[in-house]
Amino acid sequence: MVDQLFPKIGLAMVSVLERLGFQVDFPEAQTCCGQPAFNSGYRAEARAVARYFLDVYESSEAIVVPSGSCTAMITHHFAELFAQDAPQRARVEALAGRVREFSSFLTEVAGVEDVGARLDDVATFHDGCHALRELKIQSGPRRLLAHVRGLELREMQPSGECCGFGGTFSVKFAELSGAMARAKIDAITRSGVKTVISLDPSCLMQIQGALSRAGLPIRTLHLAEVLASR
Repeated sequence: MVDQLFPKIGLAMVSVLERLGFQVDFPEAQTCCGQPAFNSGYRAEARAVARYFLDVYESSEAIVVPSGSCTAMITHHFAELFAQDAPQRARVEALAGRVREFSSFLTEVAGVEDVGARLDDVATFHDGCHALRELKIQSGPRRLLAHVRGLELREMQPSGECCGFGGTFSVKFAELSGAMARAKIDAITRSGVKTVISLDPSCLMQIQGALSRAGLPIRTLHLAEVLASR
């Protein structure tokens, strides 16, 4: 998603990490984590992609991911894919502890909440389902945003509802997905903001699509783009 549709998100994440003194490597051999196949029930295909992911990243010191859903796939569901394959499961267990979603890497590994960002804006934060429900990430991104100079953060109500994307769910159940997206943008517009911020590019794509179809002048930004702002 980032590589093909939202490269600015990846570049922003690198910018923030390098600003904090980290050396960042982008393995050009990398591909998808396998989540689309996994969620669609194609476990053999997902297993092949996951095995390749392990090959590419096995020697990495830390793997930082600008997506809660991809992080959850690697840290929670790779083990499920290899439940009957002890050698591969051992590789998964060795790797999983080094995989972190971007915001949690900043707050829990780098130990920073103020990265020197500035963005004059009024925004709300959307909790992606995987980040919130599987990874239990909620306060960290908000603490990071609280230190962004010039930014006013307003909570939408309700704040924890799904945007309706869900990967292939949005294709298989388009009407339901669209209804969920419309409910989400209703909550966004009631908050009176100019920008929606999230950890997940897929959520942002769904929300931006709904906002654009409704003709609303509200933009979407990934947390990394906000933190990279000066």
